[in-house]
Amino acid sequence: LDCEQDKVKDILDQVVTVGRHVKGYHYIIANLGFIDGDLSKIQYGGANVSGFQIVDFDDPMVAKFDQGWEALEEKEYPGADSKIRYTSALTYDAVQVMTEAFQYLHKQRIDFTRRANTGDCLANPAVPWAQGVEIERALKQVHVEGITGNIQFDQHGKRVNYSVSIMELKSNGPVKIGYWNEVDKMVVNKSDIFSNDTTGMENKTVIVTTILEAPYVMTKKNADLFVDNERYEGYCVDLAAEIAKHCGFKYQLKIVQDGKYGARDAETKIWNGMVGELVYGKADIAVAPLTITLVREEVIDFSKPFMSLGISIMIKKPQKSKPGVFSFLDPLAYEIWMCIVFAYIGVSVVLFLVSRFSPYEWHTEEYEDGQIQTNESTNEFGIFNSLWFSLGAFMRQGCDISPRSLSGRIVGGVWWFFTLIIISSYTANLAAFLTVERMVSPIESAEDLAKQTEIAYGTLDSGSTKEFFRRSKIALFDKMWTYMRSAEPSVFVKTTAEGVQRVRKSKGKYAYLLESTMNEYIEQRKPCDTMKVGGNLDSKGYGIATPKGSSLRNAVNLAVLKLNEQGLLDKLKNKWWYDKGECGSGGGDSKEKTSALSLSNVAGVFYILVGGLGLAMLVALIEFCYKSRAEAKRMKMTFGDAMRNKARLSVTGSTGENGRVMTPEFPKAVHAVPYVRPDMGLNVSLTDLS
Repeated sequence: LDCEQDKVKDILDQVVTVGRHVKGYHYIIANLGFIDGDLSKIQYGGANVSGFQIVDFDDPMVAKFDQGWEALEEKEYPGADSKIRYTSALTYDAVQVMTEAFQYLHKQRIDFTRRANTGDCLANPAVPWAQGVEIERALKQVHVEGITGNIQFDQHGKRVNYSVSIMELKSNGPVKIGYWNEVDKMVVNKSDIFSNDTTGMENKTVIVTTILEAPYVMTKKNADLFVDNERYEGYCVDLAAEIAKHCGFKYQLKIVQDGKYGARDAETKIWNGMVGELVYGKADIAVAPLTITLVREEVIDFSKPFMSLGISIMIKKPQKSKPGVFSFLDPLAYEIWMCIVFAYIGVSVVLFLVSRFSPYEWHTEEYEDGQIQTNESTNEFGIFNSLWFSLGAFMRQGCDISPRSLSGRIVGGVWWFFTLIIISSYTANLAAFLTVERMVSPIESAEDLAKQTEIAYGTLDSGSTKEFFRRSKIALFDKMWTYMRSAEPSVFVKTTAEGVQRVRKSKGKYAYLLESTMNEYIEQRKPCDTMKVGGNLDSKGYGIATPKGSSLRNAVNLAVLKLNEQGLLDKLKNKWWYDKGECGSGGGDSKEKTSALSLSNVAGVFYILVGGLGLAMLVALIEFCYKSRAEAKRMKMTFGDAMRNKARLSVTGSTGENGRVMTPEFPKAVHAVPYVRPDMGLNVSLTDLS
């Protein structure tokens, strides 16, 4: 404020009226009479008021003059009842300087009373007064001690070698904290500005501001039975006790009145929440989940972080999807199953072809009985046997036939290797797909939130998370901020509890952005219906806050570092986050439940079994009807009679050689098989064996 005291008074009165006289504001009164004005109205508001004082009332000469000044009659000399103002002091010193200058001229016998040619005032260029040069020279020779200190001038007429006191307004009034002169420049000798000495704190009760936020600070269930600090429990309650023990002071927990962390109003520039209580002198320290940010660091001091965290996304936990009827197919993708089917058909066809073209796959069987012999070349790998061999190998069951040729064995070998890898991979993944109940989340990251509009998302209305999005220059976060700012209804909530309830009641249509530590805590609380998705959007920390220049800052900082090195901070987090968790490590489901298979997990296998049995019965019926029809034609009997005979045989048929069922209507006879002996002619005979 570079103006006279009357104007300064009017401005400071207006400052008090609009509430800008509190802690966090700094005013510099630029005139040289800091103590001349009335500063009582702004004295107790907490604002930092400093300025300059050219009249040193501790100087003996000034004190003697002031006694004479105050002894004057007030009616005749207005202002004589108070200390002399700096303007009056400068006027007094100016008269004294002129007196010294004229005395110097008189000693030099310079007559400045003679009439001189005054010249024209409007002359251009101006004509100097002849005696003016002598007077100027005399003024430069003046060297006296005035009320405002040493008075002397350099060759240019500028006052030199004087000192100005640096003043600051304290609760007990203006206090000199240093001085300024041309040689030393600014010298501050106030020892308590940056003092870190906590001596005497044991006799003072430190006001600790905090906020009700689980698990940091919570009211005990039977809080009425306790008083003061014993009414609360939580992470920050334990932390405050440890800090006080290390720093050696008594403290009193005080819940912040407006229930906010601290943000500055864009219009009034006034801080609210815990930050406001520190800025405006209502509290000495803040032990709470208070995020360290640049804008807060400008008005308060933070300790080293006692907890690291980041902004995360909370959504309502989606319903767990149980494995489907055919979930045993899930270990392999649909494309893989289709490739396996085509590979099976392809291998069977290739095996059939190489077996047909390879001469080593053909072999001759000789039948001899009595006079009849015949040789027949056979190949076991027809198309159906090839399919059966490939299926048996894939099912790891084997087959009664095996390739004889090298080419056929190569086909079989590569198929066995293929099935070994496929079956092993399938078996390795099968257990996880059958036992784990997977949750399909609609949101996995901030990118997913930003590119959709169906799910709303918001933050706490007053806090560092909202400030992060408001100030972010990253395109993704700027896009999210644009949405949140214009969303209707508002996506911002007043408290974290309100945000959590909104997530739980929105049926998956609202996501809440908050600190990861709080997100992890709520995820462990009943009804266990929220979850954290994606990684953290940023990296920051919680710190213990103190007012600017507080003597507690260094002591608190060292205490936090010591607690961290001792591992106590980690123990406190485990105590309040996980040891007291209500949902368990699996989100509320025990390991026994997740490891046990139910019928729904393997129902598809039973369906395939029943379907296979039914298909076998159907094929058997078709074969029965087909054979009955063929038998009816051969025996020249009706189809019904043939079916009855076949049915009777199926129920009461007799067992013959090698377990064969013999038909009662036909004799136990085998028709002679024609054969051809190479050294004989063609002889064909029929012999009935009974």
